[in-house]
Parts: sequence; C-alpha cells; structure tokens
Amino acid sequence: MPITKSAVKKQRVDKKRFSVNTPIKGEVKSALKAARLKPTKELLSSFYSAVDRAVKKNLVPSRTADRLKSRLVKLSKTKSSKSVFTK
Repeated sequence: MPITKSAVKKQRVDKKRFSVNTPIKGEVKSALKAARLKPTKELLSSFYSAVDRAVKKNLVPSRTADRLKSRLVKLSKTKSSKSVFTK
C-alpha cells in the first residue's frame, strides 16, 4: 500500500499508462506474429506502422524496432524467393 501522497499519485498514473500502453504493445506483437507467418507487403506495412507508433510513444526502443524490421525483411525475401535448385 502506498503511504505518501506521491506514491498514491504514482500508482494512479502507472495504472493509467498501463491501460494505454498495453493495447499498443499487443498490436505490435500481433502484427509481428502475422507478418512472420505470411510476410506479404500489406502485413509488413501494418507491422512497420505499429512498430513506429510504439517507438514514437517510447514503448519499444528504436534499435529493437530496427532490428525487428530488418529480420522481417530478410525473412520475407527468403520465403518469397524459393530456389528451384534446393534438394
């Protein structure tokens, strides 16, 4: 239980921030999952916008977002261009 006035306010603010931030993080996770399963242009675009929104609100570090984007592009290139010469 918070005792001081500032601790009470901090708890109230944290609760409000949690309710705002959780849906945004969930949107990023679901967009990432969808894009990993089937990396199409539309899904990659929706993932990019979700991640950029999360970066803008300081929910995801920018380097983490860049790394995720890079890995998804790499994955989409390997899934889209299947080689005829594989065994």
